Amino acid sequence: QVQLVESGGGLVQAGGSLRLSCAASGRTFSSVAMGWFRQAPGKEREFVAAISRSGITTYREDSVKGRFTISRNNAKNTVYLQLNSLKPEDTAVYYCAAKTPDYISRAYSKVGDYDYWGQGTQVTVSS
Repeated sequence: QVQLVESGGGLVQAGGSLRLSCAASGRTFSSVAMGWFRQAPGKEREFVAAISRSGITTYREDSVKGRFTISRNNAKNTVYLQLNSLKPEDTAVYYCAAKTPDYISRAYSKVGDYDYWGQGTQVTVSS
């Protein structure tokens, strides 16, 4: 079992920044691949970014490249998502997700790849 708790969401003006955190517990964090997804009202949950268990491999959805950065600190059992140059269309509930065990150390982009999910944190970008 892995427990995930997101934090750092909020209301920000367009062009602003936020840093989301996801604290994990219950499993050796360095064996867990992590990802961030988001879901806007009336839309399906969509991939944002992912990072391998070692942190060496990252992958981001095209619309956030150059604006969002995923990172992790295995000593703190935490994964981060830095959101810069935010746009109103980034408004959504952001979820972190964990895949464990991960035997091949890669970044995963599909909802079905992940085994555990956090409760989500709301990000609202005003125009």
